[in-house]
Amino acid sequence: MTEAIHSGGCQCGAVRFRVTGVLKDSSICHCRMCQKAFGAYYAPLVSTRGAVLEWTRGERKSFRSSNFALRGFCGDCGTPMTYEAPDGIAIAAGAFDDPSLLPPVVQFGIEGKIDFVDHLHLLPGHTTEEDAVEAPFVLEVVSYQHPDRDTEHWPEAPR
Repeated sequence: MTEAIHSGGCQCGAVRFRVTGVLKDSSICHCRMCQKAFGAYYAPLVSTRGAVLEWTRGERKSFRSSNFALRGFCGDCGTPMTYEAPDGIAIAAGAFDDPSLLPPVVQFGIEGKIDFVDHLHLLPGHTTEEDAVEAPFVLEVVSYQHPDRDTEHWPEAPR
């Protein structure tokens, strides 16, 4: 039987990782520290406990956000990458090449949960193309983001 392999990295491709093994502890943390670290209403994280984490390209920078937690991020593009604590390393769920494979199974820090988070699914939704009426430039966007797969070199071609 082949072990599961999940890869991912930052937005610019300077930092990449591979996790070999079963990932079963995906979570969302609502604490204020995670909100600030991610610049978001909550932080989706995937614990790597019980699996093997390898950094395959570049090195992350870090910020000690508390006496126990170290936050890893890409020093080039700023993508949040890790939450590192005495019980192990968790990777930002959105940094995985296919985050849809890692749905959250628990929420932490709910004392910091922002009330409207539970109602986001009730907001109207629009495709990118629908937004072009108000912001026509969206139809001409060329992404410089690293693709959702491992590459031998990045960027693949000069810009």
